[in-house]
Amino acid sequence: MVGTFLRVPISVLQVAAAVHQIHEHFFQVQMTSGPSMMPTLNSGGEFVLLDKYHGRLGRCCTAGDMVVAAKPTGSRQYVCKRIIGMPGDVVFADPLVSDNKINVPKGHVWLAGDNVMHSLDSRTYGPVPMGLIKAKVIARVWPNPGWLSNSLEDYTPS
Repeated sequence: MVGTFLRVPISVLQVAAAVHQIHEHFFQVQMTSGPSMMPTLNSGGEFVLLDKYHGRLGRCCTAGDMVVAAKPTGSRQYVCKRIIGMPGDVVFADPLVSDNKINVPKGHVWLAGDNVMHSLDSRTYGPVPMGLIKAKVIARVWPNPGWLSNSLEDYTPS
């Protein structure tokens, strides 16, 4: 009887541990807010699915991917931005000014919000170390669930 009584709590603990591992190392649903990724993401907040495994340390991230990164200014905030330049790429530091190009250094990426007029991004804090990338945004969960395009072909700054 005691053995049967302990099976349920042990099973619950095993499931909780598995869910925790998935959330911590593989996938997470996160709410976004702010106008910097409009029109791709609404400023009022949307829930997105993060791929932590492939996003961590920039694994499988390419130009055009949306990522969540630790804000490089040292605060404990995270930002959701699009990768505009990979290491070695030459990018316009500010798409509103056509004569200021920058070479993205090794081990860094250039991040920008889709809504250029309302985004604090690499134009403000410079190239971002790839180690600050925490996850790759792969889908919108709510509202309007669906996979998000990670292509610069669809990128048109507002």
